[in-house]
This record gives sequence, C-alpha cells and structure tokens, in this order.
Amino acid sequence: MRFRIGKRALRTVVFIACIAGPSFAVWHFSTQQGLAQLSARGSADLALASDRLVAQLQRYRDLAVVMADHPQVTRVLAGAVQPEDTTLLQGVADRASALDVMVIDRMGRVLASAGDGAGSANAGRFVRRALNGALGRGYGPDRGDGRSYFYAAPVFSPQGQVLGALVVSTDLSSVDYAWRGDTPPVFFTDARGQVQVSNRSELIFWQHPEAPPELRSGKGEMPTFAVSYTGPHEIWRLGWGPYLPREALHLTQDLPVIGMTGEVLMDVGPVRRLATAQAAAVAALFLAFGALLVLATVRRRTLARANAQLETRVRTRTQALRDTNDELRREAAEREQAQLALARAQDDLVQASKMSALGQLSAGISHELNQPLMAVQSFAENGVQFIARGQPDRAAENLTRISDMTGRMGRIIKNLRAFSKQETVQQVRVDLGAVLASALELTQTRRDAMGVTLNYAPPQTPLWVRGGEVRLGQVFVNLLTNALDAMEHAQPRGLGITITQNGPVTVAICDTGHGIKAADQVFDPFYSTKEVGAAKGVGLGLSISYAIVQSVGGEIRAENTPQGACFSVTLQPMTQENTP
Repeated sequence: MRFRIGKRALRTVVFIACIAGPSFAVWHFSTQQGLAQLSARGSADLALASDRLVAQLQRYRDLAVVMADHPQVTRVLAGAVQPEDTTLLQGVADRASALDVMVIDRMGRVLASAGDGAGSANAGRFVRRALNGALGRGYGPDRGDGRSYFYAAPVFSPQGQVLGALVVSTDLSSVDYAWRGDTPPVFFTDARGQVQVSNRSELIFWQHPEAPPELRSGKGEMPTFAVSYTGPHEIWRLGWGPYLPREALHLTQDLPVIGMTGEVLMDVGPVRRLATAQAAAVAALFLAFGALLVLATVRRRTLARANAQLETRVRTRTQALRDTNDELRREAAEREQAQLALARAQDDLVQASKMSALGQLSAGISHELNQPLMAVQSFAENGVQFIARGQPDRAAENLTRISDMTGRMGRIIKNLRAFSKQETVQQVRVDLGAVLASALELTQTRRDAMGVTLNYAPPQTPLWVRGGEVRLGQVFVNLLTNALDAMEHAQPRGLGITITQNGPVTVAICDTGHGIKAADQVFDPFYSTKEVGAAKGVGLGLSISYAIVQSVGGEIRAENTPQGACFSVTLQPMTQENTP
C-alpha cells in the first residue's frame, strides 16, 4: 500500500514538473517577446516626445538668429536705445510666447528687454558662446524657482565684429504643461542629471545620482526603488505614486541638440499579465491533457478489467453453448430419424389407403373385367362359326368387337396399376383432365350401380397443373368415393364436377348427400362420420388428401350447400416454361 502511494506521489511530482517546465518556458519567451515589443514602442514614444520638445525649443533658436540681424537690435547695441525698441522686443516676445527677449552688449549688460530685465544676472553664463561669435544655449532658473531655456545669437557689425548678443528665453513649465497626463511617463534631464521637462509634474527637479542607475527626489525623500535586468532590458521597480507604473521598462535617448537626455518608463504590467496568462493557458492545457490522460488510463484499466470479466463469461458461455449445440445436434439427428420414419409411415399409410379404396372398388372392377371377358369369349366362338360358314365379314366384325373389349380391359388395368403404384415425384406437370377422367373411370361401376347422375364437362384441351398424377388421382378417387358414400341413402343422387380457371385452377366436386356435420374437423386424422367397420374406412382418406394437396402448393376446402356437400381443390397452373 505504501509503495503504491509513493509511486502515485512520484507520478504527481513528475507530472507537475512536466507542466511547470513548459509553462515557465512559455512565460519566459512571452516576457522576452513582450519586452522587445514594449521596448520598440517605448523607443518610438520617446523619439516622438523628443522631437516634439526639440521642435518647440528650436523655434526660439530660429527667433534669436532672425532677430540678431534686425536693424533696431544693431542700433540698440550702438547705444541709441529708443522706446520703440522696447516695444519691438515686447511684440516679438508676445507673438512667440517667449519668456523674454533681451539685447546684451559685450560686457553682459542688458541694454533692452521685453520684460523687466530680471534675468540679466544669469544671462552672462549663457551668452559667452554668442559673444564669441557662436550660437549659445542653456537652461536654468530665471525668475524665482522657475525653469528657463535660453538661446543667445551673436550680433555682427557690417565688418564682422561681434557687437553683442540677442537672448531669447522660454519657460519650460509652459512646454511640459501641455504634455501632462500623456502616457507613458517621459522626462528629460540636463547634464547634471536633473529633470527639467516631464509629463509627470511630480518628477520635476528629481536628480539622477552618479551611480547606480536611480532617480531620487529633489526634496531628499527616498522612494521605493529597485533595478533588475531581463536580458538587455533594464527594469525599474518603483513606488512613486499612482500616476507612475509600479514596474517599468527604462529607456533613454541622448538629445545633443538641446543638451538633454530623454527617458521613458514603459509599464511592464501588461507584458507580465499577458505572459502569465499564456503560461496559465499552457498549464491549463497540460492539466486538461493530463486529466484526459488520467481518465483514459483509468478507463483503459476499467475496460481491461471488464474485458477480462467478459472473456471469462464468454468462455463459460461458449462452453455452455457448445454443450447445448451438441445436445441440439443429437436432438436434430433423432428428429431427422423420426421424420424419416414418419415419412415412411405416411407413405405406407397412403399406400394402405389406396389399397383400401381398391378393395372397396374391387367388386365393381371385377364386374367391369368379367363382362368384357365373357363378351370376348362369345365373340370368339361366333367368329369361329362365321368362318366355318364362310362369312368372313361377320367374323371380322366380331374380331373388331373383341379388340374394343380388350382395349377397355387394358385401360381399366392401367388405371388400377397407376393408382396402386408408389409415387415419389410430386412436383411435375400433369394434365388435370386426364387425372379426373381416370378417377371417374375407376368409380364408374359404382356410379352406374347407384344410378348417380354425373354433371361434368371435361376440358377440351390439356389443363396442366402442378402435382403428381398418382397422388392427385388418389385425392379425386377419395373425394368421389366419399361423395358416393354420402349419397348411398339419398334421393335423387347427383354428382357435379366443375373446373374454374381464375389464376389458380379450382376443381369443385359437389354431391346431393346428407352434407358435413363438422366442416372444420373433416380433415382431421381419424375423424369419420361413417359407420365403424373395415369396409367403411377409419377416417384417414380426407386427411391424406389434405396433406397431398398441401405438398404440391394447393388448397382443399369443404363446405355445405343446400343440396349436400362440396369439396374444392385449388391447384397451381403450370406451363412448359416453368416446369421443373
């Protein structure tokens, strides 16, 4: 049990490690990609802000250069300051939104100013380059604690000598005022590392220390700060208030044109969140895959156990089925033997029924054969006498009659032989008219003796049906014999035979006897309405006839009519084409 628990814990640890590895790799890769994109976007934002600041300051430089060539500026430097000169400088300062426009001589004195000249004390250190014949620039406090940026352009005489300088100053507060609230945080530091321009007012006058990379408040406060490196990227962790990111990508750009360094802080939070989300998605995917794998493993084990149980049951069931099949084979063999015995018994019973019918017909058949024999004897004796008398014509006539009598006896014997033989082929093509003629000839003697009137129109052409000649003959002999038995005590005695063709061929044999007491039982074995006795039958004739008709695909029915009983035998027609 402990081994199983330890193995399961080991699998869990390995699975967690397999999830943690790819998740960390995705997080790291996503972070690097995000920081690279963030760096590109930050560089673009910083370049845009730098260009914006440079463009705003460059117009004051252009203003200083243009005004340095103005004739009134040259006249002021010549010592002739007029009120309209001050008005000119004030108008230029107002139109350019400059803080001040001043004309300074080579001694650093302010000769004319658009303002009150308060900045003259600090102007000297920014105009040295201009007084030396070059364009000067600088920044620093101008009024109180304000932030100013200066451009000083040299003023040349017609002979090329520097007469003085024209200084244009602007308030940097007015520059970054329009930027405040823009994202991301951007600030510009001077050569001393002090923030001069920023879109976050709380960063103004913050100071860069010499080392390490950091930004400190000018008021001596020590805000939360930490720096780290992710690849080539410098990440600052800040605690500088709600308007600055808690974690930012720090980028810088030198601006030698204005003597400042541009810096931007790009919020790393979205990159971290996106990387974390992607890593979480990968972890969730692996967890889902692991869960599916676990479920599949559990299901496979369950299916394996179920399959083992099923195979055991199948083996047990197969053995039981094998035993059952062996038993069924034995029973089938026994039933086949029983069916063969039953078939032999049925054949014997049919033959016995035919012999019984022949026994009933034997008296009439003997009479039919005795009469022709006596006539043959009489005609033969007469023929001898006619020959002795020399009357060959009369002798020939007697011989002809003898031939007719022998033909009649041959037909009777042929019908008897055909009726009594054992038939094996049932599905053949037979002529229904010939079968009925044979059956009528076998029962003719009894009909004549009983005075039965026959109403029958035999077909003029062969009427082919499916069956066996002997067995169908037995059916019709049985039906005719039953009809004669039914009319034995009836008057008048009439027998009607009709043939109808409406698809199947139907033969109806109707008598004028006493009818059928139970039409639904007349085809049951051993059912008979005749008197008990060897000469009257045992009730198997109609049952045998029913089986014979069913075996050839036909149907036999019995019903009562107002005159007596009627038996209908329906047989399937058969042409030469569909003969087996």
